[in-house]
Amino acid sequence: MSKLKSEDLFRLIKSLSPSEKRAFTLQSGKSSGTKYMRLFEEMVKLEEYNESKLLKKIPELPPHQISNLKAQLYKHLLKTIQHLESREVEEVQLTSMIDHARILYNRCLYKECLTHIDKAKRRAKNTDSFLLLLELLELEKLAVLRSPGEYSEDRVNRIISETEKTANAIRNINTFSNLALRMTNLYQRSGFLRNKQEEENLHHILFSALPPYKEADLSFHEKMYLYQSLTGYYFFRQEMKKGLVQARKWVRLFESYPEMIRIKTEMYIRALNSLLVVLNKLSMYEEFMDTHRKLVGLKRRKDLAITENINLNLFKAIYIHEINRHFMLAEFQSGTRIVSRFEDELNKFIPRLDLNTVILFYYKIACLFFGAGNFKTTLKWLSKIIQLSDREIREDIQAFARILRLICYFELNNADMTEHATRSLLRSLLRESNFPRYTGALLDFLKVAPKSPTARRMNDHFKRLRSEMEKLKKDPYERRAFYYFDIISWLNSRIENKSIQEVIRQKAG
Repeated sequence: MSKLKSEDLFRLIKSLSPSEKRAFTLQSGKSSGTKYMRLFEEMVKLEEYNESKLLKKIPELPPHQISNLKAQLYKHLLKTIQHLESREVEEVQLTSMIDHARILYNRCLYKECLTHIDKAKRRAKNTDSFLLLLELLELEKLAVLRSPGEYSEDRVNRIISETEKTANAIRNINTFSNLALRMTNLYQRSGFLRNKQEEENLHHILFSALPPYKEADLSFHEKMYLYQSLTGYYFFRQEMKKGLVQARKWVRLFESYPEMIRIKTEMYIRALNSLLVVLNKLSMYEEFMDTHRKLVGLKRRKDLAITENINLNLFKAIYIHEINRHFMLAEFQSGTRIVSRFEDELNKFIPRLDLNTVILFYYKIACLFFGAGNFKTTLKWLSKIIQLSDREIREDIQAFARILRLICYFELNNADMTEHATRSLLRSLLRESNFPRYTGALLDFLKVAPKSPTARRMNDHFKRLRSEMEKLKKDPYERRAFYYFDIISWLNSRIENKSIQEVIRQKAG
């Protein structure tokens, strides 16, 4: 087994819960003296994977055998996990029922096979498991042909009708889920739409692919992916009210089928997350808090299997929106205190978080400290984003991290670093085909403002920039900038000689 595979095994072992480790030890009890069990016991104790240390701990293990033993251990661990999860994962249970029906078919017990198929089909239909349902229908066709007592024109017609309906649902699910993936990928790469060309491209991507459909006739999974696609589409276009309609539909769909929350927990978390994002943008605080409570409540539900993956998704969504809650209330000082509460947890999760989420966390934390007037700590978090600037992801946040860094140096009266940050921002913007007027106005301001000798003249510069920014906020493609950084509130804080927190709190009412 290669070094990469060794690390894969180590990560799998570290992902095991105490109960899973106990189950593995018990199931392998008869083999507890075997070399692969000794390997397991020693790998559990390691904090990080080190092969030479491992071999010293098990002197009876010949180095030439370790590759085969790791492969054996990996296979046995997966079998144990599969056995434990088979009681909770619907697809695993259904697959087992299909296996049983196939065994009966292979033994020419066609009538008994059809009985198993009927039971499995009912379950597959209840959970919209269309791929497994299609597999059952294909097996049913074979069994019916070999079972004269079950062979009838009515049954044949029903099987054909069910197969066509199931195949159509699968096509729709593939189309809608592909669109949802495309929307997410585009947004994670560049953020909100920047110009008419991008708007037309997005419209073409969605509406050229959407098949004709009647929403009322769609299955749960078809609706789930359709609402996800449309929520992403309207969010991308900054049409938040239309996005709100689709995000609410997405959440209510799950609440109309409570069993699906258990089966598709990760997708329910995504639906709640999307609704929270839109509610935050629309400043709808009461509904935001109601939805946030639903999200947090998932951790306490006994009927849900809180896997490592679900736990990671909950961590991301809960803390991102806990930060957003402080933004909505303009409670930046108290918001910075929650960062110290979860920073250790964030560092623990970072190796497993996608880069988009990591950058989003860093930027939101930086904005919290900026709102609290702590510009030096803001720079610490912004530098983490700028160090990742060679990655082709979240170009929008990378650009605004440079803008916010520039303003921090301006606030700290650091002329040298302001000039350095300006050059860095310009280099970054020159790589883009679009040079935002928002950024141009800010750079023009920074050329003249530091040279103003009096507070009055400085205030005049702030007011002129505010007037320019208020005009730009009405532009459908320039207004995207104001979602990333509320520059007008910052300007008002300087003009009125108040803290940013005071200004935003007054605006929030």
